[in-house]
Amino acid sequence: MAAMGEEESREYLRRHRLPELLHRLGALLLFHRPERPREFLIQVLERVKAGRRAEGEYPFLMDEANVEAMFGLLDVLGQGSIRPAQYREALKTLGLSTEDLELEDDVEITLDEFKEGMKKKMLESWSVY
Repeated sequence: MAAMGEEESREYLRRHRLPELLHRLGALLLFHRPERPREFLIQVLERVKAGRRAEGEYPFLMDEANVEAMFGLLDVLGQGSIRPAQYREALKTLGLSTEDLELEDDVEITLDEFKEGMKKKMLESWSVY
């Protein structure tokens, strides 16, 4: 295979979304801190592959308890809901897309809606690989 120029290399990385993939894998490593990181990465990539074939679930950085805790931090007054701007910021903090969100500014997002939305966005983030 011929050596790629710098621009071709960047296009290759972009087309295959490799920087995003490596970022996600690195975040999972730092979150879980496994004793055997190579084996852990292999298992994660196998889960991504199985998830694409609908034979398993994608790996998640946050479990349900973490998502609930995040909601609790955003719902500082304990009202049981948050504003769309807070939801968008939570997604951005986790590196998840906010591009297709269609939320009016006057709606309130409950914990169940927050959890469902987070799960959907996490699934979308892995499904591109």
